[in-house]
Amino acid sequence: MSIYTHRMIVNASLDKVAEFHNDSQALKRLTPPPVIVQFNNLEPLGENSIADFTMWLGPLPVHWTAEHTRVDAIYGFTDTQIHGPFKAWVHRHSFNPLDENHTEVLDEIQAEPGSHWLWGSVSRFMWLSLPVLFDHRERVTKAALEKAR
Repeated sequence: MSIYTHRMIVNASLDKVAEFHNDSQALKRLTPPPVIVQFNNLEPLGENSIADFTMWLGPLPVHWTAEHTRVDAIYGFTDTQIHGPFKAWVHRHSFNPLDENHTEVLDEIQAEPGSHWLWGSVSRFMWLSLPVLFDHRERVTKAALEKAR
């Protein structure tokens, strides 16, 4: 099992950071081009809620279904892949107040690539792309929340 961790400090209150990430459209905003996210079924974020979507990596559709657990409207949530390219994927999003105007956003992912020749390759590519994904997410999050201040 591989582990990836990303930390960022956002110049915004805990409430604002949580509100941004709890928005059902956050995944679309936080996904860098040229990847396109198409929602098939998206339940409001809550304990055991399901997000079912397709990510288009160019012409390749990657179907992904995740279940949300350990949901706390303020402090974060976990999404676990129940269908997708990885053999295992658990992603914890944590929001930690540093003071009333600064919040740490911590993303911790534990994953294992798929074993199918195609989906194994796709999952390895996605894993290696995580630094690019989270750099994009950091820029988008800070632009949205710090500009709003």
